[in-house]
Amino acid sequence: MKQKPTRSLFALGLIVLPLLLAVAGPFVAGPPGPRSVSFASGAGHWLGTDFSGRDVAHQVLLGGRSVVLVALAATALAYLVAVPLGLTAALTRRTWLEEALMRPLDVVIAVPSLLLVLLVAATLTPGPAGLTVLVGLAAVPDAARVVHAAAVEVSSRPAVEALRMQGESWWRTAIGYVARSMRRTLAADAGIRLTGALYLVATAAFLGVGVQPDAADWAVMVDRNRTGLFLQPWAVVVPALLIAALSMGTNLLFDAALQRHKTPKGARR
Repeated sequence: MKQKPTRSLFALGLIVLPLLLAVAGPFVAGPPGPRSVSFASGAGHWLGTDFSGRDVAHQVLLGGRSVVLVALAATALAYLVAVPLGLTAALTRRTWLEEALMRPLDVVIAVPSLLLVLLVAATLTPGPAGLTVLVGLAAVPDAARVVHAAAVEVSSRPAVEALRMQGESWWRTAIGYVARSMRRTLAADAGIRLTGALYLVATAAFLGVGVQPDAADWAVMVDRNRTGLFLQPWAVVVPALLIAALSMGTNLLFDAALQRHKTPKGARR
């Protein structure tokens, strides 16, 4: 008898609504209605309005795309840079090259990611595309170290030495064998990296980096309406819960997938 996938179902339940709102919300939101300062729900406003008269439900429908898409794109960008960097450092036989690739990352890791984003944004004032690049590059050092550590362990196997003796190309050795052998490690790290990207993007938007102060964005909604939390709680609680549910659900979903692949078939009884 197979074990019930309780964790997977719970994780899916957490992320379905935020993802659905992020993808389909802008298509069903429609044009904004007339502004009306009525904090209570009703009168065409399911969640009431914020302090400037904007419909909270309409803002929630529009506000997820920027957070989710930027976090996903930043995570993908981080791995596009970190995987080749970590594999090259792990598979090279030149110690100086490995040190030259990995030691500068230790310096960058010493600087908190949020501080790094704020320092760069203070001079460049990035938009959503710039914020994606900043968040993605800020995640590269940690991701590259994980890739490097996992690749070093795999590269010490006899199979890698056999591939080298056969004259196989670097691409086939690094991607065809080493990267495939550490895909579970990368999958586990991807959940953490995506959660970190969500946190960093939301925090940057909360501080006004990369988005306009009046933008329809979940993090901006929290910042814009936090002073009136007790007058209009939905404008703060709903977007904050959506961000938290997406972050928690992503981690749980990756963990559940890894546990399912890790457990032997004979043990699922």
